[in-house]
Amino acid sequence: MSTTSEKVEFIGHDGASRLAARLDTPEGGARAVALFAHCFTCSKDIRAASRIAGALAARGFAVLRFDFTGLGASEGEFANTNFTSNVQDLVAAAEFLGSRGQPPQILVGHSLGGAAVLAAAGHIPSVKAVATIGAPADPAHVAHLVGGTDKEKAIRDHGSAEIEIAGRTFTISSQFLDDIAVQNVARNLANLKRALLIFHAPRDNVVGIDNAAAIFAAAKHPKSFVSLDDADHLLSRSADATYVADVLAAWAGRYIDGEEATAPAPVSAPPVPEGYSVMVAETGTGAFTQSVRAGRHLLTADEPERVGGNDRGPGPHAYLLAGLGACTSMTLRMYARRKEWDIGRISVALAIAVIDRDNPKAGSRITRRIVVAGPLDAEQREKLLEIANKCPVHRTLSNPLEIATELEG
Repeated sequence: MSTTSEKVEFIGHDGASRLAARLDTPEGGARAVALFAHCFTCSKDIRAASRIAGALAARGFAVLRFDFTGLGASEGEFANTNFTSNVQDLVAAAEFLGSRGQPPQILVGHSLGGAAVLAAAGHIPSVKAVATIGAPADPAHVAHLVGGTDKEKAIRDHGSAEIEIAGRTFTISSQFLDDIAVQNVARNLANLKRALLIFHAPRDNVVGIDNAAAIFAAAKHPKSFVSLDDADHLLSRSADATYVADVLAAWAGRYIDGEEATAPAPVSAPPVPEGYSVMVAETGTGAFTQSVRAGRHLLTADEPERVGGNDRGPGPHAYLLAGLGACTSMTLRMYARRKEWDIGRISVALAIAVIDRDNPKAGSRITRRIVVAGPLDAEQREKLLEIANKCPVHRTLSNPLEIATELEG
């Protein structure tokens, strides 16, 4: 099956850092969406992650993998992160997928990422199945990577210290050690309430096989274990990653509602013709589901279930309002920066309604509410309202607008 791989980004747990991600998608639509969490201090591009994501995409699953805060191409400071923040990043990734009409049904975690998906599953309602690969039964297991008791003492004494892992230097803080020490994977497993698949190699010399036994014993059914035989911890051989994808795809099929019932809209659309900026095309997997391509960005549009749609993405009017809201916020931000005004964070709420249902010619009204957090005087507020009404999308909608339509067969 042909696949595509798209670079995307979303805001992480801290509400500010942009996290770099890659979405691997099968052409023509996905059976389901999986969210992949990489190992400790690794990145989304580690061979195990990229190979498993690519193999799953070739088997009909869309897969989002991303760099946790402070790692890879993501923003933020690694020294300020911990296991809890990783879990929160996973939840943020799931919310990002949901905003695209692609809520994840499957969580996959490698090594410490496996422990993270076990903790995150309870905060992601769309998830139906969870798989771990070489995961520790206790996040505190990674403490041995700091380099022994002397290094741990240095971290405790000075608040942080630099350590070397796999040839790279990282700053580990005492709050990281404190955080992993209080994690409770057994509780997460007891409350998982999702199907669980545990992959582990008996010869894993980084995270021993006893961890898989502990996870399996603590988990409730349905649960399954698959031995990775002589694979290493990082699944450095492509055959091992492919095997994981094969088994995972077959197993996950039992817990998703058929190949199309829970499928998100495909995130591919035909190329945008020269002279145009957006291409919209039917996906073929829902009554009204549309795939939207805007530049390098791929989106989904749909209608709600109450009118016969599959609710896999925002509706047309929602996109119209989103365009106006985004343009309003961006325009105000540019103006505030130019004036050096502290207006805090901007949010814009919008609604659209018919003015008079008995008189179609009366048209519709968009209501827009702008909220700024910073302190403003009356003159500044009045000026911001004036600027909001001058944003490009506002002007486009307010001024006479002609839509020229051609039909090609």
